[in-house]
Amino acid sequence: MLTTLAIARFRGAEIAPYLEAVAKLRIAVFRDWPYLYEGSHAYEREYLAAYAASPDSVFVLAFDGDEVVGASTGLPLADDTAEFHAPFLARGMPVGEVFYCGESVLLPAYRGQGIGHAFFDHREAHARSLGRFRWTAFCAVDRDPADPRRPQAHRGNDEFWTRRGYRRQPGMAMRLHWDEIGRGDCEHALTFWLRPLAQDNE
Repeated sequence: MLTTLAIARFRGAEIAPYLEAVAKLRIAVFRDWPYLYEGSHAYEREYLAAYAASPDSVFVLAFDGDEVVGASTGLPLADDTAEFHAPFLARGMPVGEVFYCGESVLLPAYRGQGIGHAFFDHREAHARSLGRFRWTAFCAVDRDPADPRRPQAHRGNDEFWTRRGYRRQPGMAMRLHWDEIGRGDCEHALTFWLRPLAQDNE
C-alpha cells in the first residue's frame, strides 16, 4: 500500500493531545511478536506518564489524513524511571548524557516506505537540538529464537538498527513486567542498544 503520509514532531506539552493515540498504537502493534503484549490502558497511562511530564520529550507521528497511523517516542533518560537508569549507572554512564528513544510503532499497511528511518532521524535531531547528550539509546526485548510462538516469516530489526549506527550491548539489560497474551503478568528481559549522538548516519 503506497500512500502519502505526513510526519510531524511534537515536544513536551505538545504531546498531550496524542497520548491516547500513541497508547492505542502501542496496544495494537505490540500485540504481535516479539512483545506479545496484552494491551492495558492502565499500563499505558503509567508508561506514558514519564513522557507527559518531561518538557523535553518528543513524539514523532505519522498521519494519514487526521489519523495517527505511526508513532515514535523519546525523552531524556534522566526523565524516565529508575528501571531505565540502572543499566547505565551500573556501567558508569551518566544518565544525563543519554537520550532514550522509546518505541517506534507503525500499522502494517504503512510499512516499507522509509518511515522507520524518518522516526530515527527526527528523534536524533531532537536530541541533538537539546545540546546536552552524548548518546542515543533504546532497548529491545530478548526472545529465544527457538520459541514456538515466533512466526516463521518474522524478520527482526537488528540489521536496520546496525545500519543506523546502533550497537547491541550484551549484558546491559533491564527487566520489565507486562501482561503477555495467554500468560498474564510476566517479567521480560530487554537489552540496550547505543549510538554516539555525534556519529553521522550510515
